[in-house]
Amino acid sequence: MGPPPDEPSTSTAGTQLPGPLPSPILKSSSHRRTHSRSYSHETVSFAEILRQSSRPVDLELNGFATSSTQPPNLIRLSTRRNSERHGSHRDLSDDEARFIYINEPARTHGPVKLVNNAISTSKYTVITFLPRNLFEQFHRIAYVYFLILGALNFVPQLGVFTPVTGILPLAFVLVVTAVKDAYEDFRRHRSDKAENNRTSSVLNGGDFQPKMWKDIQVGDIIRVTSNETLPCDMVLLATSDHTGVAYVQTINLDGESNLKTRYAKQETMFTVPEQMLGLIKCEQPNRNIYGFLANAEINGKKVSLGPSNIILRGCELKNTNWMIGIAVYTGSDTKVMLNNSGAPSKRSRLELHMNRETIFLSILLGLICAIVMVLAGIWLFVHQNELGTMPFYRKDDFQKKKETTYNWYGKGWMIVFTFLSSVILFQTLVPISLYISMELVRLGQAFFMIQDKQMYHEATKSKFQCRALNINEDLGQIKYVFSDKTGTLTENKMEFRSASVYGSDFSGIGDYSGKENTTSVKADGVVFRPKTIVKTDPELHKLLRDGTGMKADRARDFFLALATCNTIVPIEVETPDRGIRVIEYQGESPDEQALVYAAAAYGVILIERTSGHIIVDVFGQQQSYNVLGLHEFDSDRKRMSVIIECPDKSVKLFVKGADSSMFTVLDKTRNPDVTHLTETHLHNYSNIGLRTLVIGMRDLTNAEFEEWQSTYERASTALLGRGTQLRALASKMETELQLLGATGIEDKLQQGVPEAIEKLRQAGIKVWVLTGDKQETAISIGFSCRLLTRGMNQIVINANSRDSCRKNLADAVALSEKMMRNSNEQQGLIIDGNSLVYVLETELEEQLFKVATRCDVVLCCRVAPLQKAGIVALIKNRTDDMTLAIGDGANDVSMIQMADVGIGISGQEGRQAVMASDFAMAQFRFLVPLLLVHGHWNYQRMAYMILYNFYRNAVYVFVLFWYVLYTAFSPANAINEWSSVLYSVIYTAVPTIVVAILDKDLSRSTLMNHPQLYGSGQREEKYNIKLFMGFMLDSLWQSLVIFFLPFFAYRHSDVDWSGLGDLWLLGVVILVNLDLAVDVIRWNWITHAAIWGSIVATWICVIIIDSIWMLHGFWAIYHMMETWRFWFCLLGVIVVGLVPHFVGKIFLEFVMPSDIQIAREMEKFNNSTGTSSMPHTDDASATTQLEVQMIQQQQQQQQQQLEP
Repeated sequence: MGPPPDEPSTSTAGTQLPGPLPSPILKSSSHRRTHSRSYSHETVSFAEILRQSSRPVDLELNGFATSSTQPPNLIRLSTRRNSERHGSHRDLSDDEARFIYINEPARTHGPVKLVNNAISTSKYTVITFLPRNLFEQFHRIAYVYFLILGALNFVPQLGVFTPVTGILPLAFVLVVTAVKDAYEDFRRHRSDKAENNRTSSVLNGGDFQPKMWKDIQVGDIIRVTSNETLPCDMVLLATSDHTGVAYVQTINLDGESNLKTRYAKQETMFTVPEQMLGLIKCEQPNRNIYGFLANAEINGKKVSLGPSNIILRGCELKNTNWMIGIAVYTGSDTKVMLNNSGAPSKRSRLELHMNRETIFLSILLGLICAIVMVLAGIWLFVHQNELGTMPFYRKDDFQKKKETTYNWYGKGWMIVFTFLSSVILFQTLVPISLYISMELVRLGQAFFMIQDKQMYHEATKSKFQCRALNINEDLGQIKYVFSDKTGTLTENKMEFRSASVYGSDFSGIGDYSGKENTTSVKADGVVFRPKTIVKTDPELHKLLRDGTGMKADRARDFFLALATCNTIVPIEVETPDRGIRVIEYQGESPDEQALVYAAAAYGVILIERTSGHIIVDVFGQQQSYNVLGLHEFDSDRKRMSVIIECPDKSVKLFVKGADSSMFTVLDKTRNPDVTHLTETHLHNYSNIGLRTLVIGMRDLTNAEFEEWQSTYERASTALLGRGTQLRALASKMETELQLLGATGIEDKLQQGVPEAIEKLRQAGIKVWVLTGDKQETAISIGFSCRLLTRGMNQIVINANSRDSCRKNLADAVALSEKMMRNSNEQQGLIIDGNSLVYVLETELEEQLFKVATRCDVVLCCRVAPLQKAGIVALIKNRTDDMTLAIGDGANDVSMIQMADVGIGISGQEGRQAVMASDFAMAQFRFLVPLLLVHGHWNYQRMAYMILYNFYRNAVYVFVLFWYVLYTAFSPANAINEWSSVLYSVIYTAVPTIVVAILDKDLSRSTLMNHPQLYGSGQREEKYNIKLFMGFMLDSLWQSLVIFFLPFFAYRHSDVDWSGLGDLWLLGVVILVNLDLAVDVIRWNWITHAAIWGSIVATWICVIIIDSIWMLHGFWAIYHMMETWRFWFCLLGVIVVGLVPHFVGKIFLEFVMPSDIQIAREMEKFNNSTGTSSMPHTDDASATTQLEVQMIQQQQQQQQQQLEP
């Protein structure tokens, strides 16, 4: 990789790399530039000594030597959670390891051929498309049914329809669906090809040369430059930074836009890449994106590798000129691909229920065909002596000289043919046109969802996106919502709100309204201002600048701690005004960003950070602080600390962390009153949902620092137990602290999130939050968005082993049962990802399911992407409840695809979630109108349309069945063939499609004001067995009326079957359309045109068909319309046929009204009295509230009418 930057480069042109960034404020993009300022600072020489572990350490605090050639090394204590730091805890056995030879890809692939770096997210190939697509489509039982019927049409003896006519409808539907699926998969193939054909610089023969991503192999050494995306999972070998630090953005991996830091080992930093030799022994590919276990032998020296040394595929290099790494996992072995569970085929719940009704109708079809077959068999045996001359059968053929049989195969076969012909004749009992109608309806519903202005985000100009058209109605039946946190519930923007400084509260709460600060610093004629404006307290400002005494000194230490105890990187951003530049603070934690911006607002401005020193402008004076050590935050200590050398050569330890951990390490003998007051302030901050941190400090003596430094050197060079030793060292240092104060930060929720969650919970929807953030963050957000309440009992499960997890779950089950029996208090379950490792896909899943379903709220913290999908599967596979997952990052893709409905947030966290989702929108709050309004409408419309289509075709088939009973039980068609074809296409199809797109049972305002009405879909009130049977009974009654009333009226007339067939057809069409009209709730001109136009179109088609002299039944309709009997029959059919429907409707709406019906009556009442909308109620039982309100308003109106 070349010599250190301060020495002249001796590498060849092919391997020469750009130099490190010289700027104290790092470049981030084309609009951000570096800036040099004329100030100097001292650096500590012991950092160079630490790089040489064989050199003894002998330092004195009062006389640090300085060096201007190389900055000091950052001493970083790795303190990640247990699931992430196994690399420090145990060694790898050869059986479970992957061996990677540096600079030797061929040798790496020698024993076992490893996968290349090509990826595939498509579902089909050219070979598998036809069989797999047909297999998926024939999951619809009705398709199997129509396939069998199509095959029967190829039997010549049946001859009801021609083979082409019989198979054409099914073939059309299959082809249209296949074309749609092929296009969608073509887009996936195109995306994969573009991804695989991207190029990166790979070391080849001493030079870095372009190489396609798909050709990269494990063991290749790759160079990545700023703003480039990593092609595979790589162990970091070197960077442009002297100390091996690289900044990466993980939007495509975990949804976080903040920068993360990764580190190269010193053993690889200053070695020329082509001269580097060694062996990396790492764990086999796995899905854990937060963990990495490996050891390496570099140039004869053993080093341990952990999560901070690996950068995963999809990350982008930021604020670092270049980095060099070695590929350890490629293609399908990368962690991001292992966490991609693939794109499943989703089908709506109503469509699945349709299979049940389809089976029932198939059985009914078989039953009526069996009845016809049995009766036909009886008739054949009774009339067997007359079959030879009977016109229909014509058993004997007299046209030939020798008497033979004519189309006769014996009574047994004729009975079988009668059954099969009846199946073909009555096949429309299961309507294949229903599936086409459903697709058209979904398309219309999607159009109105996309055009909904209440789901349009003005700030980003983002419309609602409907990416899947086959599950619109599922939006009306959701019971569980699984939500990501960062970028989904929150804007991932923290706002500094409160400060408790040495016992005094400067919270800005109550009567105080803070004033916005415009603090700036000037260097080389350029004014630098923090990007984010923070409101400040004038009293605290005055104390910092003019105050004296202990309190003022501690206040200055407090803000110095905020500016230095972090991993924030200052970045300079250009503005239109050349004399003004903006300082943007980037870092892993948005909390740290908020604290540094707050410190800047109070005059302590972080100007520069490298791994060895920090430049801070303190009230206009720039000061340099040497960073001697940094102990990162971890979930065990719940603290972070930094050791710095101040300009006066004093050494201070600044610590910040959660109050639960900080108060245990404070010096209790020092200022107990300050401690008590700070605890009170923290309690007040927590009550208003702020995220809190406690700040402390400690002055280190010469002996204490030397002991720490020598202990660190021993711990950092340990191959085994390194993490344990370093954590112990951090805990030893973080004791006897002096309390400086506490902070309160508001995690900026997206607009309307608390109200949206409240609405969803009122609707009977359980909201679970699944996040990769630490537990404290998730809990804080839970309170901020009103998911958690102070009175809620919290069940927390944090386990580090299977046995402890089993015990915790058993205790949780017992506790939840006890609380359910003894009280009605709400319960909340909080579980971390490490515990889920021991729960998911084991026997403990059932216990977790019991606890989780008893709780009102579930928060899952530090979960990996596939664990999110596992939580969704936990509910999806054990209940019939509908699930919805919503997220914005690539880490949410598996969860989105696992849920019944997946929604992607089209925000600032990449496009992976949107591309994998069924629907996409810009804000979480849009979930309320999507579910409560459009979901409700879509469900009730589609449910009614399905039932209506079953009813519509059943009426027609039953009429044909009654006719067969009067034709010697032969499968003869009572209605003209052309009319039979047009029945489901023109006569009755359009009205039901129009109504299913436009009709609304309730207004938007009513559905939004009364979320409880959403429960109708959850309880399946609009589509169930009872309703289906009711529609079938109605169709049976109406078919009897349609057939027998004209039959008895014309029984003794000379009207043939053609005339009666026209009358029966008109009766069916008019009656089923009027039946639909009775159920229409909101009329418009399109609905009028569709219903009445269909009746008129039917009449016109019948007249045209009967006007064609070549067809049987020529002029029949004209003869029928000449008599009064025809018109009275039609009127009688309409009146008598609709009586049961009217009676049932009246009974249900006045005697047994549902919530929907009561709400509809309230709407009518409010419209008549001029009230804009229904009164709002938060009661879970909508029916009682609505009834009481309706009665009270009616009484008030009557009273007003009686008053003079």
